[in-house]
Amino acid sequence: MANELLTAFEASLPLTGRRPSDPSLYAGVDLGTAYIVTAVVDSMGVPVAGVVTRSESSIRDGVVLDYMGAIRLLRDQVNRLRAAGFDIKKAAGAYPPGIVGRDAQAVANVLYAADLEVTGLIDEPSAAAKVLRISEGAVVDIGGGTTGISVIHDGEPVYTADEPTGGVHVDLVLAGHFKVEVSEAEKIKTDPTRQREILPLVTPVFEKMASIITHHLKDHPVDTIYLVGGTSCFPGIEKVIEHETGIPVARPKNPMLVTPLGIALRCAETA
Repeated sequence: MANELLTAFEASLPLTGRRPSDPSLYAGVDLGTAYIVTAVVDSMGVPVAGVVTRSESSIRDGVVLDYMGAIRLLRDQVNRLRAAGFDIKKAAGAYPPGIVGRDAQAVANVLYAADLEVTGLIDEPSAAAKVLRISEGAVVDIGGGTTGISVIHDGEPVYTADEPTGGVHVDLVLAGHFKVEVSEAEKIKTDPTRQREILPLVTPVFEKMASIITHHLKDHPVDTIYLVGGTSCFPGIEKVIEHETGIPVARPKNPMLVTPLGIALRCAETA
């Protein structure tokens, strides 16, 4: 069912030639280190639109570093959606586990400044769990800057944690090996024709992520790890993490889209 939702979300990303049949729209905004993703669902929770934009380092490890840059990028997304006929007003945001206080509120401030009515905030792994519709297990959100863990029991998060190590660290390894800029390393990392070649180079980073997961799950045993987040899209990462943790790993279709879609579903629930 999660993959069906994600397939529908992917199909909704091109904004041309469609208009929403349901006037009630709810947005979920994922301010990531590498990408800002806005997902839009209708009152039934069906994905109807979305926008993905490179974040240009406005966000790092869940903290808004460049307010004006983040606002500009999100406002552009909002304008594009509205111009396409998706007149979004209500939206929810998300933050990595461990981000609290003013840093978490900064996410809401960016949404407000982009002319959105903020219905609430949710931690990223818990948002992902809404799409996965799981009642037990560990949701591991590996983004550009961090690895976030949320242990789900009886459908509710009972433990969350977040540590630096994500896609940026993979880029740094590749930049050092190939002696290129980090921006060029990102292109190498996301090039499907080169991912098999570079897997041995980046496996130690994936092993580090696995050690983070193992550490946080030692007192919270689970039967399954669910991988989401942009870095989880890299082919083979699930095998490394399964081997290192000894826990079965499930990876949904297009892990990068899971969290923003879950945030939108949260918005629809609470608006």
